[in-house]
Formats: sequence, C-alpha cells, structure tokens
Amino acid sequence: MLKRIQPFYLQNRFFYACIGIIVLFVLSFVFPRLFNLTKLVLLLLFALTVLDTLILFSAKNGVKGQRKLPEKFSNGDENPIHLLIQNFYTFKVHITIIDEIPEQFQVRDFKIQRTLEASSTSEIAYQLRPVERGEYHFGKLNIYVCSVFGLISRRFWYDNHIMVPTYPSFIQLRKYDLLAISNNLQQYGIKKIRKIGHTMEFEQIKDYVLGDDLRTINWKATAKRNQLMVNQFQDEKSQPIYSVIDKGRVMKMPFEGLTLLDYAINASLVISNVALKKQDKAGILAFSKKIENIVVAERRTSQMNLILETLYNVNTDFFESDYGRLYADIKRNITQRSLMLLYTNFETMDSLHRQLPYLKGIAKNHLLVVIFFKNTELNALINKPAETVQEAYDKVIAEKFAFEKRLIVNELQKYGIQTILTSPEDLTIDTINKYLEIKARGLL
Repeated sequence: MLKRIQPFYLQNRFFYACIGIIVLFVLSFVFPRLFNLTKLVLLLLFALTVLDTLILFSAKNGVKGQRKLPEKFSNGDENPIHLLIQNFYTFKVHITIIDEIPEQFQVRDFKIQRTLEASSTSEIAYQLRPVERGEYHFGKLNIYVCSVFGLISRRFWYDNHIMVPTYPSFIQLRKYDLLAISNNLQQYGIKKIRKIGHTMEFEQIKDYVLGDDLRTINWKATAKRNQLMVNQFQDEKSQPIYSVIDKGRVMKMPFEGLTLLDYAINASLVISNVALKKQDKAGILAFSKKIENIVVAERRTSQMNLILETLYNVNTDFFESDYGRLYADIKRNITQRSLMLLYTNFETMDSLHRQLPYLKGIAKNHLLVVIFFKNTELNALINKPAETVQEAYDKVIAEKFAFEKRLIVNELQKYGIQTILTSPEDLTIDTINKYLEIKARGLL
C-alpha cells in the first residue's frame, strides 16, 4: 500500500555538484573573478534542486509497482519473480528497484536499475534459487525515481510482508512427468533394458513375430490356428514402492547449497510420481532416531498431494540414525513385499558394517535398493595434478576414500542388495533408471 508521504533522497550527482562548488570557492581565493561565477552556479544548483523536487512530487502516484510471485517455490530450482512497473509521469524517469527478498538468500546488494519512458509500463524479471524448504517472507518493494536532472530521488514502496512457501522440487516433477508416461526417458541417459523374464500377469495371445521369446509359444493356440502363437504378458502393477529417507547426520553434507537430505526429498517426489504413472503404489517414510513422515503406499488421486505436503514438512536435527528401529518398524508395519529405495550415505566400510545386519534383514522380505552419494569434491581433487608433496598426499587419501565407496557397493551386492552410487545432481535420473530396470527385469 502506497504511503501518503514519500521521502526523497539526495543523489550522488547533487553531492558531486556541491564538491565542485566548494572547489570553485577555494579557487576564488586565488582567482577573485571566479567568486561571482561560483555564486551563480550555487544559485543554479539550488534552483534545479527545487525544480527537480517539484517535478517528482507533481504527481500523487508517479510510479506504481507490483510484485508477481508464484504460489510456491521449487526447492533447488530457479524460480522467476516478475515486477510490473507503471510510470504515470509524462516524462522519462530513471528508477532503482530494491526488493527486500527473504533473509534465507542472504543477498545484501540486490539492485535493479532501469529507464522508463513517459506513461509506459515495463515488466522486469529476476530469478531466485532457494536451497531449503520452508517459509520465505518478502518485505517491501522499494522504487527510487529520478528525473532527467538526477539530483534527488523519490521513494515509493509496495507489497509489505508476503510469504511464499518453498516445496520440494515440483519443477523436476513436471520435467519427468510426461516422459514417464511416454517412456521417452532415453534422452536423459536411461537405456532400454532387455527383459530377461516375464511376469505371470497374462495380457493376450498374439501372432508370433521374429524376436519373440520362444518360451512363450502357446502350443494349443498354435495347433488350432496352424501358425505360431505366443502368450503376451504385461508388467505386474500396483506394487508398493517406498522412498525411505535417512534424516540423520550423514545427510547434512551440502552440495551446491542443498543438503543431501533435500536432494533425496526431491528425488523421492519424482520417483513417487513416476511409480504412480506406472500404475504402482507410492509411499514414503523418513527416519533418524525414530520413524516419521509416513505415507502408506497407495494408488489414489490425492496421493501425490499427500506425499508433497509430507515431504515439505520433513524436519530434522540430524541425529544419529537408528537402523535397528527402521528394520523393526518395516518388519512390523509393511507386510507386503515392496521396493525399498533407501536414501542414505556411507563414507567408510566401518559405517556400513554397523548397519549391514539391519540392511540384510530388510532385504530378506523386500527388494532393497541402497542409494548413497559420491563425494564430488574428492573427484575434483583426484583429477587435479599434484604439484607438491602435500598435494600428492591429499590426492592419495582422496583416492582411498573414493575406492572405499566402490568397496561398499561390492559389499552390498555380495548380499544381494541393489545399490546406486551417484552424484547429487544425477540422483533423480539414476533412481528412475534403477526403478525402470527393476520393473523391466521383473525383480519385484
């Protein structure tokens, strides 16, 4: 809401003019003829300042600004903010926009400068990338207006205290939504996977074509039609898919501003949507000291909204995760064989061995996929040439940790536990890839 009184501010050009006049006054002691000229310049500056003030305050509503915000922000993505600025003055003005953006961004020097033609409307856009979920409060939209003289500026302010919630990345959700329906994910690195078996959900009998599995020939139908006929099966549907998110301290590590926890939350949202599009049931649960944020795997219209709201409200103090309690709760509450996508992180073999008995217990009754993260900073250190003894020592240590990650993969696979070792930016696509591989191979 526009205030009745808009304060004005002296601009740098006014102070530069004052400094010039002071210099002229000093020089007039040496050159007396400059004294009268300097007084004339001072009088001219005063007159122009008064004229500039009258021009800027001649209109009650000289400039009007409006901030257009989305209903919610997408975490980890660039979100557009649009500013609609209207110039009601009958002359060209120069404006400086200072938008009081939420404190989470920690931007102290936000400023946009533009020139508006007389009686015109302009739309200005900028982008914000939030890196944590929660409420983001905007303050005032400040607009400082200068005329062609540029001696003073008049301030207008609008849109006080607007709040926008930041949800898990629904932009990624939309990105993969249509691709999941059309099976057009190959362009993102997902390859077609040759099916090594088939499920028992019968679909139809059809004519044999070159390339069909000979084991599916229906000999009775072949005898009746006097030509080769095969049974066609379809993927089993309505299978429970759970995203199990570790909220412990191992997920606090940041990557490009986002914690590993937020990467896991974003990936869980996308894979839940893909699972529902594939006619499966999607559910989630998060754990650290106890099991929380539970959404039972279902396939219903409101399931995605429920998952989105639950993921938005995932909070943690990053305590040590209790895998024993996770195993007990899953065994007691999830009785149907399900696909468990466990988002966690292991840095050493010792940390894995502490939790391995519980992981093996979960894998006995469910198809468990352990998803953990590469340390991309270590990869950068490994690939950098060593120029000193200290750098060579650091590089060897980094290679040791990277090798230990690969040992963890081998250790899990030795017990029949599926694994994904991925970088945070590739987490979503690698998880979708693994899910489609499991569906294609009929492992669940």
